[in-house]
Formats: sequence, structure tokens, C-alpha cells
Amino acid sequence: MADADVRPHQLADRVGVTGKTVTRWLADGALVPHARNRADVARVLGVEEHMIWPEAVTSRVKVGQDRELVHSYPYRSACPSTTWASLITNATADMLLSGYTNYFFWSMLPDFAGTLRKKIERGCRVRFLVGDPYGETTRQREAIEGAALTVSARIRTTLEHLDRIGPLDGLEVRISAPEDATNHVGLSVFRFDSDALVTPHLARAIGHDSPMFHVRRHGDEGMFDRFAGHAEELWSRGRDVREGGRDDQA
Repeated sequence: MADADVRPHQLADRVGVTGKTVTRWLADGALVPHARNRADVARVLGVEEHMIWPEAVTSRVKVGQDRELVHSYPYRSACPSTTWASLITNATADMLLSGYTNYFFWSMLPDFAGTLRKKIERGCRVRFLVGDPYGETTRQREAIEGAALTVSARIRTTLEHLDRIGPLDGLEVRISAPEDATNHVGLSVFRFDSDALVTPHLARAIGHDSPMFHVRRHGDEGMFDRFAGHAEELWSRGRDVREGGRDDQA
């Protein structure tokens, strides 16, 4: 904290905790904050987490097939926005965002459109795969969720945002094929080079209320490859929105 010229009350403000909480962290060296708070503190201080809480990192070391599992979240909304921002910032080759609506990116990340433009200008391939806003699976999902902001409205919002960015070499947008709609709505895969955030959607839960896993590639046929392969298969059969992606069932 001294090196970063950050005082306790400033750290509390930036991490989103009370000053009393920071005081407890400083007073009790054995007290290990929650993972989300540890990540935020490390970001604010500009250091790696293991420099502050080495025992917490050591306890997470994996040597078996589960080593590709970086973190798990009981809700997608529990994943810090800084994690999303970091993965997007660090991706240099390929981003495939295959959530069924991808709606939350525009409200969660400041100037998301500007960020995408910069990524594309620097040579990163950016792909969006969304569900058909007029398809039967979308209508069924809307009936299940019963949300005021409907699935079709969220998809159309994403498409409108992407349309405003304009046609750019490196930006590709597809709508999943009707035969893949059920598989698509049930599993969202957001790939950032060799990292991916994966959300299996629970029966009646909206995306942000479903669990999520952060996986990182360490070898062939691991968790990352399997989830990435799923997304690539859906992408391969998707329809380019510029070629007419609307379902005939509109």
C-alpha cells in the first residue's frame, strides 16, 4: 500500500468494502479475504495476488485434469467486471462471444463499442454469435423467464449496437442455426484467446443468475478445448446477419 501510495480508506473505496474491513485485513494477517476482493486489491495495488496472500494461491494449485479450471462462480454476476475487462484487453488473436443475447456487455463495460474497434484495428478477430430474435426457441425461453426485458429485445439490442459499429474487417456477426438453438440457449461460451468464461443456463434462471466457470487451456482435449469446440461448431452453422439471419417463423 505504501509503494502504491494508497491509504486504507482509499483502498476501501476502490475495492468497494468498508474501512473497517480493510482495518481487519491489516490487523489479522491470517485473515484471507474473498477471492473477488483479493483480485480487486491486487489490481488497485498493481501487484500479483500471491504477493499479498500466498497461502490462498497455493491452496488453489492444481496438478490434475482440473488445472484448467481457474475459478468458479455461483452466479455469472459474481464475476468481477474487472475480470471481463482484463480478458477482453489481453485477447490479441480471437474473441468469440457466443452468449445467446450478449446483451450484458454493453451495460457492464464502459465504451464497449470503442474497445471492440481498438481490438479489431490491432488485428484481433472479434465474433458474435447470438440467437434468432424471431425463432421459436427464443419465444419459448421468454415464456420460461418471464422477464420484463425479453430475450428477443436483448438480442435485438446487441445487433443494433453492432450495426452502429459498422462493417469492419475483423468483426463478424452470426445468428445460430435453428437446429442449434436449444444447444445455444443452454450454454454460453465466451472465448478470449486461451481463456474462456462458460455459463450453463439453469432451467428458469436468467443468464446473470446461472453459474459460471473460468477455464484456461493447458493441453489438448481439456475443458477449454471441449467448450471452445462446442462454440466453434455452433458458429460454423450460423448465418451471417449480412446475408439475412432472420428466421422464417417471424
